[in-house]
Amino acid sequence: MKVTVLGAAGGIGQALALLLKTQLPKGSALSLYDIAPVTPGVAADLSHIPTAVTIEGFAGTDATDALKEADIVLIAAGVARKPGMERDDLFNVNAGIVKNLVEQIAKTCPKALIGIITNPVNTTVPIAAEVLKKAGVYDKNKLFGITALDSLRACTFVAQLKEKKPEEINVSVIGGHSGATILPLLSQIPGLSFSEQEVIDLTKRIQNAGTEVVKAKAGGGSATLSMAQAAVRFALSLVRAFQGEKGIIECAYVDVDGNGEHTRFFAQPVLLGKEGICKREKIGKLSAFEQQALDNMLDELRGDISKGEKFVTTPNNRDK
Repeated sequence: MKVTVLGAAGGIGQALALLLKTQLPKGSALSLYDIAPVTPGVAADLSHIPTAVTIEGFAGTDATDALKEADIVLIAAGVARKPGMERDDLFNVNAGIVKNLVEQIAKTCPKALIGIITNPVNTTVPIAAEVLKKAGVYDKNKLFGITALDSLRACTFVAQLKEKKPEEINVSVIGGHSGATILPLLSQIPGLSFSEQEVIDLTKRIQNAGTEVVKAKAGGGSATLSMAQAAVRFALSLVRAFQGEKGIIECAYVDVDGNGEHTRFFAQPVLLGKEGICKREKIGKLSAFEQQALDNMLDELRGDISKGEKFVTTPNNRDK
């Protein structure tokens, strides 16, 4: 297996690279790329960790060498949120970055599984899809918006409230990856029940957890460490599925294959396999609260998706 991290010199990228160096299967290759000149040094630093994972670092404007023969590409490049910023405020910078990197993926490793971390995920994933379509290499089963952090946060917060072990709790989170588009399905957690107020409070906290971190860091960054943990969990699930393990299900923001009940892209549980998505799982029966929250988010989510698609198809943006 070869895993490439784009944006490897940033807060998420470095933490993600560390976790991959220590957790990828023996014999794997890890390739790090960032425009920042420090990236080869990050790779050199990590190379001193005694694991059977080889590592290389590349810097500059061309990611080709880092992408050659990649099986999985994780995109963490872009600017982070600062206090007072919403994910949508990141759009103008991060949209162009994702577009450029996906164009390079399309040329160099078009069959790779692609996991997008760069926010706003609701919009950057549709950008990636349109770029891959234009290149004639789009496979809807190989493109993922990594929303696993929402699920990890939900497990943590539920465990705290109910005094349970977080590793024993699994919470599906559907919709998107910003604000009101994040919908934890608390009604579907086996063996647990919540009061109406608990559902309201938990849902709100999960939706605003990113802002909670941004404020706590007081201008010093956003959720980098927890995001790296979520990304490595998802990446390792892809690796295990790629190597033939059965029954691996993760929530991710994906193309719903033209059969979506709600929007073209939607976060939901997906069954993973060697070629990416084997099956898009049903989201199941929702509570009245969840159904209303779902109905209320759809216009925002559709707007996010349309914004990403238009970024690629609008002539003024094509060369960004």
